[in-house]
Amino acid sequence: MTRSADDEESAAAPDPRVRAARPTDADRIRELQGFLWRPNPDLLEYGLAVGSALVSVADGRTVGYLLPVDAPNRPGVHVAELVVDPDHRREGRASGLLSAAIADADGPVTLQAHPDNEGALALYDGLGFEVVDRRADAYADGDALVLRRE
Repeated sequence: MTRSADDEESAAAPDPRVRAARPTDADRIRELQGFLWRPNPDLLEYGLAVGSALVSVADGRTVGYLLPVDAPNRPGVHVAELVVDPDHRREGRASGLLSAAIADADGPVTLQAHPDNEGALALYDGLGFEVVDRRADAYADGDALVLRRE
């Protein structure tokens, strides 16, 4: 994939709808977690406690979040959870959240996705992620693709 200077500029511009999660966002983030195929409530509680979550806001309401987890013993971050309210999808919110996580990371950013999730895979490709591995039986209905962006 070839990225133009315009792509780099737009990727570098912060999304004004994205900010660090606040304690007052916690209940709404827990609601949003229900949209995930495999939510991890314990991991979310940890992320909320350490203040690592990012949120996307519309009209003062949290409509999406990203939960980054530091990669143990190496630079970089893993995106453990990323969800946007269905009523606010296709508005660039997932892209804004991921771009913020990429900008904050001190190294590579990794995430995983279902091979059939074409929309997510197109988003990740557009942000420069590449498939680097396949985890067998990671989901109840099959494998997961592991993606990485340097």
